[in-house]
Amino acid sequence: MPKVTQQMFEWMGTFGRAYTDRNVLSLEEMERSYRDRYGVTRTELNRRFLDPIDRSACILEVGTSIGNQLQCLQNMGFSNLYGIELQPYAVELSKMRTQYINIIQGSAFDIPFEDGYFDLVFTSGLLCHIFPHDLRECLDEIYRCTKEYIWGFEAYADATTHVLYRGHAELMWRGDYAQWYLRAFSDLELVKEDRVRYLDSEDVDSMFLLRKK
Repeated sequence: MPKVTQQMFEWMGTFGRAYTDRNVLSLEEMERSYRDRYGVTRTELNRRFLDPIDRSACILEVGTSIGNQLQCLQNMGFSNLYGIELQPYAVELSKMRTQYINIIQGSAFDIPFEDGYFDLVFTSGLLCHIFPHDLRECLDEIYRCTKEYIWGFEAYADATTHVLYRGHAELMWRGDYAQWYLRAFSDLELVKEDRVRYLDSEDVDSMFLLRKK
């Protein structure tokens, strides 16, 4: 039987649908929201990590929501893009909003692709919403599906720390997700990491790129 956690139940239901509706942004609006939060656009952050990656690389996002991050990559010239998203409503919207991007409904605990199918697999604000005791299973799937790179942008803290998310408990944890990967898989190396501070608080997010040796 496919794994279903309490967090998955919330994200697949009305809570997740409301999140989707709040994030129906154009690419320009998303870039503005990043600049307002971090003082830098998402495209600028991406370039720090992805400029050496061939634009024909096969890339998967796990947890696409409505496809904003994949559209950003497409705008940068990446052309072989896939996504999986848990919330069916978000998948429907993503198909209306994107072209030439293959987005399907699916779970991070059971990614429906063969081992090493992708050159790069990434998450953006997904791992921080997975209960820490379940996280290793998700990391295993991401690791399994990439032949070379793992890329992430996640809520950071030195130690795994529970935080309330929009007033809800057990839906978000800050942590050192790059180190979670490095502890789990001995053949991964850290290529680059940037800690990106919020402009209006002490919160920090981490963007990191890992590579199989």
